Amino acid sequence: MQSTLLFSLALMASTSAAAAAGSVTEPPMVAIKGGTFAMGGTIPGTSKDYPTDQPVHDVRVASFQMAKYEVTVGQFRQFVEATGHKTPTECWKFAGTEWGIEMAPGAWNTPAYAPGDYHPVMCVTWKDATAYAAWLSAQTGKPYRLPSEAEWEYAARAGSKTDYPFGDDASQVCRHANIRDFSGNKAIAALIGRTGKPAICEDGAAFTTVVGMYEPNAFGLYDMIGNVGEYVADCEHLNYEGAPTDGSAWTADCHKRDSPMKIHRGGSYGARDARTAVRGHAGDENPSSIGEGFRLALGGPLLPQAPAVARFEAELATARAAERERRKMAK
Repeated sequence: MQSTLLFSLALMASTSAAAAAGSVTEPPMVAIKGGTFAMGGTIPGTSKDYPTDQPVHDVRVASFQMAKYEVTVGQFRQFVEATGHKTPTECWKFAGTEWGIEMAPGAWNTPAYAPGDYHPVMCVTWKDATAYAAWLSAQTGKPYRLPSEAEWEYAARAGSKTDYPFGDDASQVCRHANIRDFSGNKAIAALIGRTGKPAICEDGAAFTTVVGMYEPNAFGLYDMIGNVGEYVADCEHLNYEGAPTDGSAWTADCHKRDSPMKIHRGGSYGARDARTAVRGHAGDENPSSIGEGFRLALGGPLLPQAPAVARFEAELATARAAERERRKMAK
């Protein structure tokens, strides 16, 4: 994975990510108008121990804000450097084992998993994500948090009722998301020692990539599907029987396992199925380089954002331009 992920142009683009001393980079936010939507899907899951997306049920979501992008390596670095927060020193990775994965040394800043400051942070746990949100809230006076699962799906759908935010044509997904494409399928097969189902398109990235590289959804949100799966505030429930209908996080009567499990949404660079309704799960202390990260939400009206936000957007534009050039040179 290291030799594939590390490339000089992306690293050059990422070195400008460090924020000025004393300045906290808040995420650019998008105001999401509330409404009612049909949450869930109609395709049954394949495992009784994995969360499914049935039954479809109506949910009323209040207006809120969602971050335009997934939290990046550079943003998470600010938190770690300011607080000394300790993350796990091992995380899941692809490997030639029976399950195709194994726990191995690695962390959020391991170069193979963090090739640039504008890639989404991963190898972090749900608890790391909530600690980051609490720190950012304390620094800014704004109540940053993980979104509820209902808020996440409402924002991801962006008014759509189709399999994907852009429609039902799976062959078009690589224009909108970083999933398990032709190059990713080949790279992952090399790591696990076998091939699986064929990919359907090429998105230009074998593993994670700079955030915001693909077309946004109708709400102006990037990477809601693909790149990394995103932790939400909800604990694991295997279906939507008894789920809240007011858009709040479902944190009671959690599915019982040996360790607490949380929901993540949106699939990842390693996902073949990136339909909006698909649900995933992860332990709350279970970091992974296979593609679990997060983005933040806020309640209330959209407020003026700090100058550091504009600086982040400008530096991200430079990183995206460098990534586009890298892809052009790789062809």
